Amino acid sequence: MKKYSIILLLAGVATMVYGFVRQAAPVGTNVGDRAIELAFTSPEGKTIALSSLKGKIVLLDFWASWCGPCRFENPNVVAAYNKYKDVKFKNGAKGFTVYGVSLDNNKDAWMKAIQKDGLVWPYHVSDLGGWQSKPAQLYRVNSIPASYLIDHNGVIVGKNLRGAALEEALEKLR
Repeated sequence: MKKYSIILLLAGVATMVYGFVRQAAPVGTNVGDRAIELAFTSPEGKTIALSSLKGKIVLLDFWASWCGPCRFENPNVVAAYNKYKDVKFKNGAKGFTVYGVSLDNNKDAWMKAIQKDGLVWPYHVSDLGGWQSKPAQLYRVNSIPASYLIDHNGVIVGKNLRGAALEEALEKLR
């Protein structure tokens, strides 16, 4: 009986220690933080939650149709999407996608830019608030393009990865 009590006591202590050591990452915008939840409207009027993409590697991409550097970066994002969208990543992530957040305030310009730049992923959102958009405020975006690479558990693993840096980060997760 004494052995049984000691084993139970040790199991309880181990469980408590494990709970203190393995606390969830804080919610925020830094690498290592859990991504702040977003749920905004697509051009078709459907609300899309960032958390609905859990299980995939996600590039949270802040951009606008009127932003020259954003439009210049779009071909790199499209190439990464096409290359990694169906890849099975280590740690169980199933594919890569983009959650594009537009800082446009003109819906027609936003939709035309999606079409013209070939942004073929299905997750485009905007509140059409421009620089005052709620998603940009939540992520403290003060210049675009701005991006966050989020792992399959919703944790930020990279920020502002452009060009080859995005592909290098995706390869590391592969």
